[in-house]
Amino acid sequence: MTWEDLEAIQQLKARYFRHLDTNAWDDLRGLFTDTASASYSDGDHSFDSLDAIIEFLESSMSGRQFLSMHTGHHPEITLTGADTAEGIWYLHDTVYALEHRIRISGNGIYHDRYQRVEGRWLITHTGYRRIFEVLEPLGPEFKVTRNNYID
Repeated sequence: MTWEDLEAIQQLKARYFRHLDTNAWDDLRGLFTDTASASYSDGDHSFDSLDAIIEFLESSMSGRQFLSMHTGHHPEITLTGADTAEGIWYLHDTVYALEHRIRISGNGIYHDRYQRVEGRWLITHTGYRRIFEVLEPLGPEFKVTRNNYID
């Protein structure tokens, strides 16, 4: 694996998290192969098509009442073929479900597979297993002072 391949895969995952948190669903779609699959939350939400992945994420994470921050750390990327690779990422996420007045935070381990298509690295599979998750009610003093949700 070249330095350029490693950097391209790291940027791919960074864009994945950014598009997820800014609700940029069309941009997120462009990061996957047409035959992508996903398995989120220990397999509780698994999908075998790109349309199903995007539909799930958009329907469960969109709008001003859902604020999220996902970060991936400590990438372990392994070349598995001339145009394929696998990645392991340490996840930390914080979600505010304002409608339900709760905060969900936790961490987990993402296991991804990538394929280079026409010179560009794309995600063929993504998913994570939780290490822990904490659900916390938002008390009456909780107040969002800025919400720059992108429509």
